[in-house]
Amino acid sequence: MATISALLNRGVRLLFGLSIICASCGKAPSGNPLELALASENPNIKRVMDSLEQYEVQIRYTQIDRKNDSVVFTDYNFQLDKDRYFYPASTVKFPAAVAALEKLNEVDSLTVHTRFYVEGDSVETTFAKAVSEIFAVSDNTANNRLLEFLGQDDLNERMRRRHVEPIRIAHRLSTSNADDVATKSLVIYLNDSTTAHSQPLFNTYPKNLEITGVLKGSGYYDDEGLQHEAFDFSLKNHYPIEAQHALLKRIIFPDNFPLEERFDLSEEQRELLLDAMYTLPKEVGYDPETYYDSYVKFFMFGDSDEPMPEHIKIYNKVGYAYGTLTDCAYIQDVKNNIEFLATATILANKDGIFNDNVYEYDEIGIPFLAELGRELYKYELNRKR
Repeated sequence: MATISALLNRGVRLLFGLSIICASCGKAPSGNPLELALASENPNIKRVMDSLEQYEVQIRYTQIDRKNDSVVFTDYNFQLDKDRYFYPASTVKFPAAVAALEKLNEVDSLTVHTRFYVEGDSVETTFAKAVSEIFAVSDNTANNRLLEFLGQDDLNERMRRRHVEPIRIAHRLSTSNADDVATKSLVIYLNDSTTAHSQPLFNTYPKNLEITGVLKGSGYYDDEGLQHEAFDFSLKNHYPIEAQHALLKRIIFPDNFPLEERFDLSEEQRELLLDAMYTLPKEVGYDPETYYDSYVKFFMFGDSDEPMPEHIKIYNKVGYAYGTLTDCAYIQDVKNNIEFLATATILANKDGIFNDNVYEYDEIGIPFLAELGRELYKYELNRKR
């Protein structure tokens, strides 16, 4: 425990008085753990809390208590608002992976190990490999391949059917055909010598989101240069904290939900998904110098490229783009019997200009999320159960 103690021994002064909602009781009680974490004098948190309007922070933290054979959740929220927009970036890859695994169960000829490639793309892969790449290094191409398999409408419907909402996945990520509503055909290997072609799927054109905050900043760059007007996110993906947290709970703790809210995953599929969520990049063959342990683990360790402790597992999906950083995570310390859920987002775009690649990811965003994770961990370490 010496390594963890050294990492977490930052020294905090616990203050009260923040206006934070406790979802389980409707008001902020004395000793609210999220209130305590955000009241830290640590500069990584304090500089954000001193300029909250600028950073557009939203957080949900869930305490987990086990009583006999049951699991009890207590949710705490900060500035949570499903109708206040933030760009979800790569966090949308989590629902894509879950929906793709569920759809595989409906096609007798397919498994997670089925080989396929997208028409026009010569790179062959499997569904299991795509899921691994999505979580290990947040691979955009792997996500887009699964979206060609699913289609936007099917992905959204599968999430809503299980009460993971609101959600609107409208586009692919970082590709020239990002906004196409028609999917590409998949070439699928039924065996070593026989292939089949999937039919393209035609999806609904997205409508403009009519919620707060879809117009952001004071300018943006496009092919014609700097435009002096707000950047419009109204046709972008929408996947708020409530939905992200709801999906995480259903995957980590499926037995806590009625059958109609559970995803139809086999035990093998769920284990594949969970393994992918916590496996570190080096463990699946990526260069540890480039893809260090916390490459896609923002909470607790995101501001360090040192190896993570083996007894702490983080099952998560992060996203970062357009200055917005988000992490949705189940954090488990198997040595100290600690577990909790946290989902948080922060906008780090001081100049208010989008697409200029001038964002404060390393200076503001990741240090805030890392310190928030450490503060919550320290609280859990000392919490009586």
